[in-house]
Amino acid sequence: MHFARNFFKKSILPHIELIAALLSGAIILLTWLLADHLTSQIWITLHLLAFIIGGYAKAKEGIQETIANKELNVEMLMIFAAIGSAIIGYWTEGAILIFIFALSGALETYTMNKSNKEISALMNLQPEQATLIEGKDEKIVPVSKLKVNDRIQVRAGERIPADGVILNGSTAIDESAISGESIPINKKLNDDVFAGTVSLDGTIQVEITKPSHETMFQKIIQLVQSAQEEKSPSQLFIEKFEGTYVKVVLLVVTVMMFLPYLVFGWSLSESIYRAMILLVVASPCALVASIMPATLSAISNSAKKGVLFKGGVHIENLSHVKAVAFDKTGTLTKGKLVVTDVHLKDTLHQEDILVAVEAIEKQSTHPLAKALTTYCQERVNHKQSPNVEAMKTIGGNGVKATLQQHEWKIGKAEFVGEEEAKEFQGGILNTLASQGKSVIFVQKDNEIVAAFALKDTIREETKHAIRLLRKNGIHTIMLTGDNELTAKAIATEAGIDDYIANCLPKEKVTHIKQLKKQYKNVAMVGDGINDAPALATANLGIAMGEGTDVALETSDVVLMKNNLDKITNAIKLSKRMNQIVKQNIYFSLSVIVVLIFTNFFQVIDLPLGVIGHEGSTILVILNGLRLLR
Repeated sequence: MHFARNFFKKSILPHIELIAALLSGAIILLTWLLADHLTSQIWITLHLLAFIIGGYAKAKEGIQETIANKELNVEMLMIFAAIGSAIIGYWTEGAILIFIFALSGALETYTMNKSNKEISALMNLQPEQATLIEGKDEKIVPVSKLKVNDRIQVRAGERIPADGVILNGSTAIDESAISGESIPINKKLNDDVFAGTVSLDGTIQVEITKPSHETMFQKIIQLVQSAQEEKSPSQLFIEKFEGTYVKVVLLVVTVMMFLPYLVFGWSLSESIYRAMILLVVASPCALVASIMPATLSAISNSAKKGVLFKGGVHIENLSHVKAVAFDKTGTLTKGKLVVTDVHLKDTLHQEDILVAVEAIEKQSTHPLAKALTTYCQERVNHKQSPNVEAMKTIGGNGVKATLQQHEWKIGKAEFVGEEEAKEFQGGILNTLASQGKSVIFVQKDNEIVAAFALKDTIREETKHAIRLLRKNGIHTIMLTGDNELTAKAIATEAGIDDYIANCLPKEKVTHIKQLKKQYKNVAMVGDGINDAPALATANLGIAMGEGTDVALETSDVVLMKNNLDKITNAIKLSKRMNQIVKQNIYFSLSVIVVLIFTNFFQVIDLPLGVIGHEGSTILVILNGLRLLR
């Protein structure tokens, strides 16, 4: 009994509309084959059975929507057409109309179920249990009970239950559930890992960094769910148009029943017959089905590939973008400073200088200090750090401290002496600054002994993404708070068309407004809190998946895994979707016009009208489903 219930729930219920449509078709076929051997009562009963089985779902939907919206709809037109056909004696044609209409409805439901299935599949990738480490003990706990800073163990082959950072071990991780990329990524100590991804070949210990309901995986699910509910402008227009169109069709059908009889000398039965055909062929079923299946398919496809749209409106608008503005830090660049060049006055004492810098800078939390500390720690052979005394931070300039009875200063050129800094190593300051690098000087007892150049390096995929955007005729602009020299260097390296330096968050909004006047449709790509106003101002806000919550909430599109290459893929998908929607609309309107004219000139009969009209509906749905690939 339990098995039968589960089988019905999982295998029968999701396809109940399609099964009902096919059963209705089977009854019609059986009735037609046995027509000569059936009494009229049985013949009519079988047709009524086909009507009820095939038409129940759509009739229920049409009646409920009509009552709720107080507006007639396509479903009601089909009900009237089928009943009208039966009244004038065309039972088989009416039943075929119901069958094909039910079949097209089942296909539309399949599209929605397919889209929802993507969400269910994602949700199934989220483990329900985790191995929690408490001291030397391990215990299995529900994922919902995990807290930030908890330690968990993930063995080879297991799915990671929560976002975190690796504390111990290394492994190759399959991140296709989040990024859409099938190639595993090698992860080691201090690397980030994400819920829903799979540890392939190593056991790791992970420290939880986010609650289970705030993981990147959960954000994906929430964003795709909200996207399915939001309709595109084209869809909204068609839905508004549908109500008026249905009323007009019913009015014209009423006139058609009597006008040809009174004016053109047709028989009354012919007038009513042609009116019933008009009711069938003029119904906008194919037009209504032109957009939603295509939009849902495109949203599901892009979600699998790491681009999340928050609604059909955004995927429709993306192909119209003429310019893209980029934030620099964390968007074009990795958002992490690294030491690129080191110039020492005395290379013989290199290790002593690095030991001193590491000891002093590890006391600071400044991003520059973290980069210097990391660089020095990798090169001082794990020597024990000397004691740092009288450590003092000079806001906006640097730090000073006493180390083994020597006074050390680490900071800007102005902090250690601008003239001396400019002369150090033959004027290396100007050379490094022109390359877009920040230069930090180290001074020991009033003598400059080293210069470190640091830079926020450009992401590996940035140059390729910018090149593809420009190839597609999209103008690229970088908005950054950096000075002119740094901004120019980064823009040149990335291949950006234009840049605006010294840009505050408020000014970014002003510049986005100016770009909108110039290019009409502008997208903004960012990741930080300071980018949120500009993301909201742009025609399309695109957030990096690892960005701040504010940026993610303000944006219209999210790039999971911070991969800028995905923008060009999404633009291609958007153009493809809009092309398919146009094909569907032109095709469905053309079919309606041709069928109406051929009916008026008495060229087609009811069966051909049914097949032509409902066949076009099935074709536009199938055309939209191509976007799932």
